[in-house]
Amino acid sequence: MKNLINFVRKGASLLGGAFIIASSGHALAEPTAGEIHLLAAAEVVILGEVHDNAAHHQIQADILNALAPKAVVWEMITQTQAAALSGIDLKDATRVSAQLDWENSGWPEFELYAPVFAAATGAQQFGGLVLRSQAGAVMERGAASYFGDKAALFGLDQRLPEAEQKAREADQLSNHCNALPIEMLPMMVEFQRLRDAALAKATLQALKATGGPVAVITGNGHARKDRGIPVYLTQARPDLSVVTVGQSEKGQVAGAFDLVLDSDPVERPDPCLAFQ
Repeated sequence: MKNLINFVRKGASLLGGAFIIASSGHALAEPTAGEIHLLAAAEVVILGEVHDNAAHHQIQADILNALAPKAVVWEMITQTQAAALSGIDLKDATRVSAQLDWENSGWPEFELYAPVFAAATGAQQFGGLVLRSQAGAVMERGAASYFGDKAALFGLDQRLPEAEQKAREADQLSNHCNALPIEMLPMMVEFQRLRDAALAKATLQALKATGGPVAVITGNGHARKDRGIPVYLTQARPDLSVVTVGQSEKGQVAGAFDLVLDSDPVERPDPCLAFQ
């Protein structure tokens, strides 16, 4: 199990951390005043990204500067790490990177994220990362085991409909270059559900602590309205106002979003090389 998890993470690093299927969709180059107004009216704004695209991070920073949220939730760090940022100048990239031990985190270089952290100055920081050490057990026992008696709040006590489960397994296989063992696919789908729900939980904690609005910094896959964090937020808080932003490359991004912003693609090696 450990070797397989490392195998998957290696592939993710070459894909900028985002295993997604590209599909055509309408995209804007940058948010207009009207779109900013839409975002400002929401209690939660989920800002997607392709992890290794610097333009995506600059857009996230620009939106944070425009919205000035009370809290920011990060896919890339744990709640313990987020709490450790209290009192630290988030514009000091060297110090923030060192505090988070970013060099050993497995995420793309910190300079990509530095503008986003700087723009989060003044907000309370929250983390939604599920630790690697917890991944194996969760993938074997299911996402509900991570939440215990809170699993039902996010709908994790229920299986996905059969057609949806099969579709997600097919996506996982395709997105991992058809290299995963078939028996691994249900666990991969379950782990994705866990990560989405964990980020939703962190978002609700941020709302409770600060009153909102809350911005979430995450990959496009987690930002999807049809599968990602919004599904679990809606399950737990049907009354919540949530707006999702996907970020595409040449108009290509998977899933449904309230708004898609487009940037040029990043040159990156063939991600399937990691699976050879």
